[in-house]
Amino acid sequence: MKSLRIVFMGTAEFAVATLGSLLMNGFNVVGVVTAPDRPSGRGRKISKSPVKEFAEFSYLPIMQPENLKDPVFIDSLKKLNADVFIVVAFRMLPEAVWRIPAIGTINLHASLLPHYRGAAPINRAIINGESMTGVTTFFIDDKIDTGNILLREGIQIFPFENAGDLHDRLMKHGARLVIRTLAGIADNSIIPRLQTDFLKPGEMPKEAPKIFPEDCIINWNRDPVSIHNLIRGLAPSPGARSFLLTGGKKLSFKIFESQPESIEHNFKPGLIISDGKHFMKIAAGKGFLNIVSLQVEGKNRMSTIEFLRGFNIADCSVVS
Repeated sequence: MKSLRIVFMGTAEFAVATLGSLLMNGFNVVGVVTAPDRPSGRGRKISKSPVKEFAEFSYLPIMQPENLKDPVFIDSLKKLNADVFIVVAFRMLPEAVWRIPAIGTINLHASLLPHYRGAAPINRAIINGESMTGVTTFFIDDKIDTGNILLREGIQIFPFENAGDLHDRLMKHGARLVIRTLAGIADNSIIPRLQTDFLKPGEMPKEAPKIFPEDCIINWNRDPVSIHNLIRGLAPSPGARSFLLTGGKKLSFKIFESQPESIEHNFKPGLIISDGKHFMKIAAGKGFLNIVSLQVEGKNRMSTIEFLRGFNIADCSVVS
């Protein structure tokens, strides 16, 4: 098993744990493919991907192609004579790349496939109020997240867990699952299965499309549990947001922590209810959302008590 020649492909922090686990378990990583360095931040300083930083620290050969179909890049990949490619949090691969290794190209995905295929499986599972998710390894094919499944591991989502917390737990579970997958491939104990095998009769896979800015705006007409799940699913980034009208100015604000309160009422959705010192809740459809922490445009993140110290809540209202 340890003699397998592995090329690792990844960019985001989520992928670093798997690359580190491969090295700690003695696997022969012969190359790392990651995104090119990009300008980022207000100063537009050139930054490296988390995977590149870790690969440099580990003295691994690094490739950063702009174009994954570049014949020079593909030829360089072939010369590495890899038995298998491991892909975690990377771009969609062209067939000319994923068909190179003899064993195949294995992807780690942060959901229990076939559910939550797509770019935002962690966010979407929480937003939809799921109590379970997981990690899956599968062979890449010509579509997105549809290849034959190797292993899956289910993981509970805790009631007040946010996307950042779940990301960190899935990252560790996923790293371990990749090691188990390679072990199973080496001893022929894994039989790849069609994704349809994991669906009930008539069941359709739930999707996990990319999060767009408009997906982050809170609709106060929705019930408080749904709004609470949106906040959890978008925390700490990009953050669920709404708009505060104060002093004649409309300010965007993000909510990071909340507590839903389901109860019938006659208040208009979006109405702020507060004692001006200790608590603030916003009327929603069939209940209220108690705000625990938030960030107003141009300010740092703060608790509700800190927010109420600096804002005259009697002069504030929430607008869509």
